Amino acid sequence: MQIKKAVITAAARGERLYPVADTVQKAMLPIVDRDGLTKPVIQIIIEEAFSAGIEEICIVCAPGDEWRYRAAFETLHDNLLKAFRNANWAQIQAQRIEHLLERLHFSVQTETLGYGHAVWCAKDFVQNDSFLLLLGDHLYVSDILQTCAQQLVEVASQLQKSVTAVNPTPEFLIHKYGTLSGKLLQEMDGVYEVDKIIEKPSLSRAEQELNVPGTRMGYYLCVFGMHVLQPAVFDILGEQFEASKNFGNDLQLTPALQVLATQQAYLALEMKGRRYDLGSTYGLLQTQLALGLAGNAKEEVLTTMLRVLAEAQQVNA
Repeated sequence: MQIKKAVITAAARGERLYPVADTVQKAMLPIVDRDGLTKPVIQIIIEEAFSAGIEEICIVCAPGDEWRYRAAFETLHDNLLKAFRNANWAQIQAQRIEHLLERLHFSVQTETLGYGHAVWCAKDFVQNDSFLLLLGDHLYVSDILQTCAQQLVEVASQLQKSVTAVNPTPEFLIHKYGTLSGKLLQEMDGVYEVDKIIEKPSLSRAEQELNVPGTRMGYYLCVFGMHVLQPAVFDILGEQFEASKNFGNDLQLTPALQVLATQQAYLALEMKGRRYDLGSTYGLLQTQLALGLAGNAKEEVLTTMLRVLAEAQQVNA
């Protein structure tokens, strides 16, 4: 199973980032990457996918956003070449953006009918291929040399299965994430065969249904915001979409993954890394600090943090 396609869901306007996301797609907000260069968030996500051998990218976007993404990247490409024509780093970045634009596709989600519906909108792009699924407002920092996407794609390719990335999450946060239970595979480190997945469960329900042997007390396996899925998921989403119309419900991905777990071996991989949600309160700040501390300017970032903390302490003294 070769995974050469990736889908990035980025249709939501980002109410939690109002008012800035009312005029600028949250996926295009600038952030300083580990290499010290300021990039749109979605460029960092796409580069994460490219690191895992992905060759084609589909962004699921809101109506009218396709031309905005293309225009923004084309303008960035041209400005790099014009304003920094003698700078080697600018030439390299312009080449990366050109590479990105050549492999970029779009699928428009005409109505906001849920995350599962956003994924379903990429069906024509995916066709009969397995694909990497990423969120347009999550960035990932790996704890090892492999990127998080590389870790996931490698296991999915090796085992020829759908695999969801997870990480142990303290119980007071599980109401924010899809949470799952499963059995640890003896032959694979950190790989579980999933038997149940519930979207944003209450703690009482998690205590009853989602405990995983071997996970430390007070922690649960929560979705990392990254999946490799086989195309069978679209059949399930299609059936659930038809059913959801009768009740006026949004189409979510988690129930489809639960059905997938009953139809075929569906796995979870415990990631060696951390995820950051840019849409959460102070999410941009947390993500920027995480990227800075994982990058080339770690010492400078630490020094700046200490100086800001010292200044704040003096003001509050």
